[in-house]
Amino acid sequence: MNITDLNFPKLLKNEPFWILSIAAGLQAICLTLVWKADDTGHLGMSILFLCAAGSLLWDKRHTLRFESDVFSSIVGSLLIGWVLWQSTSQNLEYTLRLLPFTSAIGVSLLASGFKGLKQYWEELIILFFLGVPNVIADLLIDISPLSAKFATLILWYLGFDVAIDGINIYLPTGSVKVVHSCSGIDTINYMLGISVIALVMFPVSRSKRFFVPLVAIILGFVSNAIRIAMLAVMVGINQAAFESWHGGQASYFYAMLSIVIFGLFYMLLLKQEERQAQNTEKS
Repeated sequence: MNITDLNFPKLLKNEPFWILSIAAGLQAICLTLVWKADDTGHLGMSILFLCAAGSLLWDKRHTLRFESDVFSSIVGSLLIGWVLWQSTSQNLEYTLRLLPFTSAIGVSLLASGFKGLKQYWEELIILFFLGVPNVIADLLIDISPLSAKFATLILWYLGFDVAIDGINIYLPTGSVKVVHSCSGIDTINYMLGISVIALVMFPVSRSKRFFVPLVAIILGFVSNAIRIAMLAVMVGINQAAFESWHGGQASYFYAMLSIVIFGLFYMLLLKQEERQAQNTEKS
């Protein structure tokens, strides 16, 4: 057989295994890059989001249609090529957060073309919220002043002699500066993404869908403000504890607490939905 006799899109269409292999390889590259960047928080979230997307994809594996065309295959291949090219870069910055979603778009186009993208809307929206909102928020939004004010309010209610000047919080024992990276924007975006996973995998009634992301965002913001307040108290008392809760492993505690609280909230919401469905059936 001559190489000119090969129909690459047709070969891929008839061999879904190769599509899965490409997707798995690309996401493995993305995880490796996050691991090398020493971004523990994003690595954990990436694994969670990829597992959620993979679970959904596995459930619909028998109904997927592989009907790509030449143009879609070219665009998909270009996106995959861009991801591979970016993976060789020494300084990815924001691009690192975009690679999983870009990879998913590229593989989806290679597998099913533009017309078949709707088959993967659930997986794509999950991977979109893994990193894209974070990049947009980092570039356009700075909630540092708001986070500093709320942390100051917490300290004031707790009886501390606290003052604020812009993003600087002052206590008699010391002061902290709430910079953008400590403002909680990452936690908020991750919580937003987790709420999207919950809504996609365990849907609730349309009237309640708006409140789920809102609750997630509030939880992320409040938990980080509590962390900032605690850091302001620690800074002049226990420097080792301050370092641990500021950038060490202990700093992930409040984010995990937010996830647990949100999980309990969503479980209650699902149980309420179940009770309402049962009452409707009885009536």
